[in-house]
Amino acid sequence: MVKERSGVEKIAPYQAAKSLESVKREYGLTEIIKLAGNENRLGCSTKVANILSDQHSQLSFYPDPNCTALRETLSKLHKVEPEQLIFGNGSFELISLIAHAYLEEGEESLIPYPTFGWYQNVTLQMNAIPVMAPLKDFAIDLEVVYQQISDKTKIIWICNPNNPTGTILGEESLKAFLVKVPKSILIVLDEAYIDFVEGEYFNTIELIKAHENVILLRTFSKIYGLASFRIGYGIGNVSLIQRINKVRSPINVSLIAQQAALLSLEDQEFKQKVLDNNRKSLDLYYSTLDTIGLQYIRSHGNFILFQAGVEGDKAESLFLERGITIRNGSEFGLNGFIRVSVGTYEENEKVLEILKEITKKVP
Repeated sequence: MVKERSGVEKIAPYQAAKSLESVKREYGLTEIIKLAGNENRLGCSTKVANILSDQHSQLSFYPDPNCTALRETLSKLHKVEPEQLIFGNGSFELISLIAHAYLEEGEESLIPYPTFGWYQNVTLQMNAIPVMAPLKDFAIDLEVVYQQISDKTKIIWICNPNNPTGTILGEESLKAFLVKVPKSILIVLDEAYIDFVEGEYFNTIELIKAHENVILLRTFSKIYGLASFRIGYGIGNVSLIQRINKVRSPINVSLIAQQAALLSLEDQEFKQKVLDNNRKSLDLYYSTLDTIGLQYIRSHGNFILFQAGVEGDKAESLFLERGITIRNGSEFGLNGFIRVSVGTYEENEKVLEILKEITKKVP
């Protein structure tokens, strides 16, 4: 047998949410409400619907490797130079590219825990060392993260808002943290859920103007509902972006994904519809969970983490029996909790009705 590269044997397969078809086959169900992958249950902009027919004459050609039209649109939107943007096949690829460009064997990645699991995976891919910094009250504790910094630290991964807890960092504490961290350490602010932040929040683009060692990651998968198109982008210092581009596949974002992203940016009405549903739905969760008496964490994402009233695997099975997939908190070291994506208002009502049934049967 051909032996894998050193370090690969330490990597556990990434546990993504199961697809609808795989769940249907496994449980013999015909209808599934998938609330396990933090996808947009309202779909995507109707402007995207005709892309294939509109672009039919271009489908046999390679797409623009520089994502020029999208690059120009986003540079104007965020008031940054076009060269400060990098595009990827979703956030997964961007995170991988950062690790491949910056992590050396034996260096350390600082990772709050629990958080998005891909940070640890790419660290191990590079035969580097993941150093975990535990959350405090379900939120990233930047002081704990700072105390873990060593002379081997190369990257700090910060998911803000954090997945799976939905908590967000305060402006003052984040800015103070960035000032303290040595400039030799790259700080990745993964902002996949930034559009869902409740209330006023400062413009984090300011951070890359003040700190050359900070990169922001954004995605079209969540609020714009383009998860299957696979497109995300990073914003950072020009030299930082240039280095990451060295390891990027020359053609990594499809024509269809580029067009879908552009059209989605034009449809602010759909974006507002998603935000309105998210706010209304989270309020429903908060009020109902208060009534039931189950602990929950107020969320700044399109998901919510809360106590299930039973063990996580039991809750997962009970929801599946009723045709709903949710995420077992045990996967994040949070047994007894479940993470549920915000669905349509009616789907959220169904989740809470099932939860009431479960808690009635459990002392």
